Order: sequence, then C-alpha cells, then structure tokens
Amino acid sequence: MIAIIKYNGGNVNSVQNALNRLNVESLITDDFELIQKADKVIFPGVGEASSTMKLLKEKGLDQLIPTLKQPVLGICLGMQLMCKNNEEGNTEGLGIFDINVKKFPAKDIVPHMGWNTISEIKSPLFSGIEKENDLYFVHSYYCELSEYTTSVCDYILPFSASLQKDNFFATQFHPEKSGKMGNELLNNFVKL
Repeated sequence: MIAIIKYNGGNVNSVQNALNRLNVESLITDDFELIQKADKVIFPGVGEASSTMKLLKEKGLDQLIPTLKQPVLGICLGMQLMCKNNEEGNTEGLGIFDINVKKFPAKDIVPHMGWNTISEIKSPLFSGIEKENDLYFVHSYYCELSEYTTSVCDYILPFSASLQKDNFFATQFHPEKSGKMGNELLNNFVKL
C-alpha cells in the first residue's frame, strides 16, 4: 500500500487517481503509524512553501518525513520542501537534500508551466523511459543542480528536474499529469 501524505497540497487527489489508473492501492493520510507502515510514501505538493511548512510542523510531519525508511517520492512543492531552504517565504525545509530552492529570475516568463524536456537522466525511476521525453511542469521556484540531481531541465537556466538521496526520490515535474511517461515513472516507483 502507498501512503499519500495528507496536508494542504493541491494535487493529492490527482496523485491518487494516477495510482488508481495503475491499479495500485493507496491511502491519503496524515496518520503517523499508517505512513510508517506503508510500503511506499508519496509527498505531493501544489501550494506556497511557508504556509505548507507551517502546516507540516503543526502536524509533526516535518519530523516524521525525514525519518522514513521506505521509498519516498516528493512531487513539485513536495520536492522543494525536501530541500534545505526555499526563497519562497524564506522557508526552512526538511533538509533531506542539502540544496537551495531559488526563484526564477523575475524578468523572464514565470511560472514555468507546460511540457518540457528532461535530460542527463540517471535514476531507477526512469527505467525503460526513453530519453529526451517531455513531462509536465508548473513552478516559479527551482532546485539547484547538485550531486543529488538525477535529471535536468532547462527553463531560463538548467535546474534539477529530479533528485535522489538514499530512499528519497523527488520530481519537480508532475508525473500524475505527464501522461504515459508519468505513468511509467509512477509504476517504476511502485516497483522499487
């Protein structure tokens, strides 16, 4: 069973719908015991960093998420909150990835919204997925390139389209909105 972390993230139901399409059992929950016992955990997110982090702290989820031992997948804001800090609201993140989240330069078209290509892929999440495929992005802030980067996207500048450290995986793009490629990536996560 996959636990989808319940909080004010706007794409929680669409993530569950994507898993339903793959015939994968999931549960939207903020119950610590259920999250800890789950085979896998998804930390989705659409929203604003500082208010979301405040809610995670109120529920104690900020303490729980970094201690999880099973595969964990952060999506969009979930990925950004797994980082050290975020310029959005000057927010301290969970610190799983020791990198910063920065705002795209204001002079350019922001948010980065729509389909874009990723490259430099190196993650089991992309197993069997053809290189140079387009995935769906919606974000105004980006994760810096780092030793944890497992794919790169270029919008205004190169940034981390996905990250991995130990059992923690993350994507800036939305696999649940990325059609066939996104479904394959979620299926690879389920099989980890």
